[in-house]
Amino acid sequence: MTEPSYQAAEVPKDIWQAALKLREALDLHNYRYYVLDDPLVSDAEYDRHYRALVDLETRYPQLIIPDSPTQRVGGQPASGFQQLTHAIPMLSLDNVFNADELHDFGRKINERLGDNWHESFTAEPKLDGLAINLRYVQGSLVQAATRGDGRTGEDVTANVRTIKSVPLRLLGDYPEVLEARGEIFMPRDGFAALNAKALTAGGKTFANPRNAAAGSLRQLDPKITATRPLAFYAYGFGEVSANLPATQFDVMQWFKTLGLPISPELQLVQGIAGCLAYYFDLEKKRDSLNYAIDGVVYKVNSVRDQQELGFVSRAPRWAVAHKFIAQEEMTIIKAIDFQVGRTGAVTPVARLAPVAVGGVIVGNATLHNMDEIERKDVRVGDTVMIRRAGDVIPEIVSVVLDKRPVGTLPVRMPHACPVCGSEVERLTSEAVARCSGGLYCSAQRKEGLRHFASRLAMDIEGLGDKLIEQLVDAGLVNNAADLYRLEAETVAELERMGEKSATNLIAAIARSKKTTLARFLYALGIREVGEVTAQNLADWCAGDLERVRQADQDALQEIDDVGPIVAEHIVRFFAQEHNQEIIEQLLALGLHWPQEAAVRPQSGPLVGKQFVLTGTLSEPRDTIKQRLLALGAKVTGSVSSKTDYVVAGDEAGSKLAKAEALKVQILDEQQLNELIQHATQ
Repeated sequence: MTEPSYQAAEVPKDIWQAALKLREALDLHNYRYYVLDDPLVSDAEYDRHYRALVDLETRYPQLIIPDSPTQRVGGQPASGFQQLTHAIPMLSLDNVFNADELHDFGRKINERLGDNWHESFTAEPKLDGLAINLRYVQGSLVQAATRGDGRTGEDVTANVRTIKSVPLRLLGDYPEVLEARGEIFMPRDGFAALNAKALTAGGKTFANPRNAAAGSLRQLDPKITATRPLAFYAYGFGEVSANLPATQFDVMQWFKTLGLPISPELQLVQGIAGCLAYYFDLEKKRDSLNYAIDGVVYKVNSVRDQQELGFVSRAPRWAVAHKFIAQEEMTIIKAIDFQVGRTGAVTPVARLAPVAVGGVIVGNATLHNMDEIERKDVRVGDTVMIRRAGDVIPEIVSVVLDKRPVGTLPVRMPHACPVCGSEVERLTSEAVARCSGGLYCSAQRKEGLRHFASRLAMDIEGLGDKLIEQLVDAGLVNNAADLYRLEAETVAELERMGEKSATNLIAAIARSKKTTLARFLYALGIREVGEVTAQNLADWCAGDLERVRQADQDALQEIDDVGPIVAEHIVRFFAQEHNQEIIEQLLALGLHWPQEAAVRPQSGPLVGKQFVLTGTLSEPRDTIKQRLLALGAKVTGSVSSKTDYVVAGDEAGSKLAKAEALKVQILDEQQLNELIQHATQ
């Protein structure tokens, strides 16, 4: 928001100019204090300027603008936080815990970039707070959102506006749109004062600064947030409508000129050796810093190199968090339970005698898997050393054997799922045991339904994550077959669902009954059976599902891309009575596909050729994929040395870059069509 122009009818011109000068002065003082750590005036002088502006705005309310330093206190309490979709996803970071893992991180970068980069990194403390995205439009703060799930966060704008180190208006030459990403945290001295005040008032204290920061930022009443000693440091960017400086370090220096505070510990280092030197230096002075940190973040300095390295599903390849060694404490294991995760993983969890570790009371600790239990010989009744791995997830480091009681017994993995009773399977090649009741187990229900309804599976339009949550929580859907029993009248009663939306959903579910066997097999969620394997299975059985259901491992291994592990997953899945029951229900409810599927050709110029599609294409990718599959080609999601062709549309990113590096043949759409036309002649 820009400074409003003077309007004589509203405010005397000298008053308007005085208010303008006071706002500019206060913005400057905030910048010098919070960003440069070099104040120009005393606190008393700042307070005089502030009170003078409050006085003018009280006499002339027309002077009040959202950007005014007096408007940080916030408005009325909110009834809840709205969800905001990030313009660019806020991904998390992968972690390393030792020098070997850090060297491996550097090796992977070298393999992707080759010799054309200078091995320059930025290094800065990993703040123990809450990630935030600040969106500025025309220099004014218009939106602040938490990370959330990376794509959608909570709108905490009113609360963030109360944080004094967050500029309400940018300084200098700012772009039309700028998203600054960083951390909201609570300085140690502020945390100590907050807890002391709570004790004096007989209230509840916070366990650590991170919990205090998160709790303060998520207050529904921004006036409460305004009383909490929160601070902000920027460390990255989202959407920016301008050309960025060439390096991460220079971007941060630019942010500083705009009034955005950055970590005073930010440094430019060379190579992995420079990263490690920084890590050990910061670890020594960790306790002297006025804010909690749990490690160091390294980022490839070149923004161009960052773009070339790209991302994996949840984290950038060009950045990593190097965690400090966590604190350890001793406690006793009271019990060991088994939990079932959303993907069916059966994980042992130790129930502990509560103990404070790193400022947090720990009552549970993960045991990861049975290999870990057997390696450490963990038993109920043991005295163990507990560590918060990466200062976050509690884990058992070791057993104090001298304190082991007489009569303890080794832990055994249950044969049946503790949730649904299905068989627990553990392949000899894997450490994790899993419940085999994928379509039936309630612990896997929501994740299984999300996958079942997804675009590449049954493609049920309108059945998103939030609606699935509601349907399951309301007891309307317990498995995939229940989707096809839903009625519009019932669905219309759900929150944010009306008659039209419910009718559209039921129509979309009905349309999905006509599908392909490949989509159906993929939708079942059989482990290791992705789109390509599902298509190969469908081709092999020519549309006859029963042939897949009755196949043994030897028969399945004759199919392309099906090895012994995948074959075992398929056989185990169809051996489960629960899974068979739900499949029968789905078929009885009308799911169908052509019984005689087109068999892939065994000869031709494209048979066996591997394609990757990337960028924006004029024709739907699924349509292109089906054309290629019909000619015996394979379509995969990643570029490798086995890739024969990459079809690149507009705005092709890292896949195109990798194809160029591997010297894979690159086609545009016209060249692809010519190739297909030639193959069909």
